[in-house]
Amino acid sequence: MRSTVSHIAKEAGVSPATVDRVLNGRDGVRARTRDIVMEVATRLGYFGPVASQARQEIRMEFLLPAGNNTFMLMLRKFLFEEAASYGGINASLHLIEAFDPETLALKLRELEGKTDAVALVALDHPIVREAINHLASTGIRVATLVSDISSVNKIGYVGIDNRAAGRLAGLLMGRFLGDGQKHNTAIFIGSSAYRGHEEREMGYRSILAQDFPLHKIVEIIPVSEDRDRAYDAARSLLSSKSIKGIYNIGSGNQGIGRALREAQRGRDVVFIGHDLTDATRMMLLDRTMDAVIDQNPRVEAREAVKLLVSAVRGSKEPEYLPRLQVIFRENIPTF
Repeated sequence: MRSTVSHIAKEAGVSPATVDRVLNGRDGVRARTRDIVMEVATRLGYFGPVASQARQEIRMEFLLPAGNNTFMLMLRKFLFEEAASYGGINASLHLIEAFDPETLALKLRELEGKTDAVALVALDHPIVREAINHLASTGIRVATLVSDISSVNKIGYVGIDNRAAGRLAGLLMGRFLGDGQKHNTAIFIGSSAYRGHEEREMGYRSILAQDFPLHKIVEIIPVSEDRDRAYDAARSLLSSKSIKGIYNIGSGNQGIGRALREAQRGRDVVFIGHDLTDATRMMLLDRTMDAVIDQNPRVEAREAVKLLVSAVRGSKEPEYLPRLQVIFRENIPTF
């Protein structure tokens, strides 16, 4: 059965109206978006059965942090769905406990000679960079996902501009708090080993210093991507300091939200975090959170698999930076 417009829209990460415009040759769609829609429509058989091609099976590995981070759980699901939609991909998942650089580097080295392509959430550490470069030197294609790493031999990065995301959070915080009086804010950070988290912190700091100098960052709290640790830290913070704004760079939103609700501070502390999930959706609705800066894990999974498949088959896809979207209580999209 031929694929539907709604199915194509879901896989391409766009609206059905955009798909309709592309398929009917109407204007008003960016060239990059048009290419994505046409590629997905062709792959899903919208224009008729896809001719079988005698291609060797591609072995593909996904290296992601273990744990209960909802965004990462969604990303796992979409990576496997995308790999399955291509056909001819043998995909495997490797969850790295504690996501420390030594364990990640060891796993990368273990993959030598056993795979064709690797997508990983990267830790910016010398031994990880060395392991990536060694793996790439053996002919294995490597792409970074969600958090980038510089000065390595990779085919590309799929993820948002994290420094821009941090600046966006700073702008939102400053506008929510206003610029007429001094306010204290706090940053919760998952791990500075993630280049993406470090870049978000830099962006947030820069916009506050530049445009909202009255608002001070009085605490930077590492929570190691743990919601219980985030809860304990937020509880202590709210009881000991005069805080009017919290920016959570990584996971742990549920822990911070719980502490805010228990302290009955959900309406007077501005709380900004990342990634639209069931939990952050509910916190937006009950006004515990004020804004969520979202990246689309389905789109990132699609682009990462596409990037790796093209590289293994000898062609080249450009890097793709998914669009940042700010979600408020009034514009929560349906999943």
